[in-house]
Amino acid sequence: MKVIGYIRVSTQGQARDGYSLAYQEDEIKTYCQTHGYTLLRLFKDEGISGAKVDEEALEVDRLGFQEMLEYLAHHEVDYVVTLNTSRLWRSDIVKVLIHREFKKYGVDIRSIEQPQYSIHKKDPSDFLINGLMELLDQYQRLEISLKLGRGRNKKAQQGGYAGGNVALGYKVEKGKKSLVIDDRQAKTVQRVFDLKEQYPSWSLTQLAEQLNEEGHRTKQGKLFTKFRSSEFWIEKSFIVVYIAMVK
Repeated sequence: MKVIGYIRVSTQGQARDGYSLAYQEDEIKTYCQTHGYTLLRLFKDEGISGAKVDEEALEVDRLGFQEMLEYLAHHEVDYVVTLNTSRLWRSDIVKVLIHREFKKYGVDIRSIEQPQYSIHKKDPSDFLINGLMELLDQYQRLEISLKLGRGRNKKAQQGGYAGGNVALGYKVEKGKKSLVIDDRQAKTVQRVFDLKEQYPSWSLTQLAEQLNEEGHRTKQGKLFTKFRSSEFWIEKSFIVVYIAMVK
């Protein structure tokens, strides 16, 4: 079995529990030798609380622990060996987060002082833990989405490029984070306005055919179709901004 070890001590925990880093390391090495485990690496956090969480990112806020997760993401490991699960967590929220991460990588825990412990062992508390994990995942996805949305909106309001597809009539210059008008595409956009004003009853198909006949092309250099012409109206807010800029 391939395993990694994890040791941790907080200032208060070291005095209270007597779990010095050296003691934990010796116990883990002895345990691995006794059980024939291959100890690949040992990760540690010193002077860090077992209940510390990054509330915004919903992550265990420990450098050594994060290094361990990075290692798990790129190496095949069967177990994380620790003296006691209290070295991994000191609160229910941290326990839920760690269970989620370990299950993601297919890793279980081997606790020297709790030989029967397993994150996969079924007991009534599993229902609560699994439910909390699902809620946390949903909350985290929503939180990330909201943060990205706020960031993009703020950047756009400041005239910056917030990422994603660039609207017809604009381009992003290499190495810059702002939009500039694409002169060639801008002529196409202006022509669309002229045609709609001149022929208000024209369908998108008629509009596309006229643009193609005049030599206008999409951002990808392709002919306009009914579908691609509809992008002009979907991007109505862009067109309003464009008019303001060219006036």
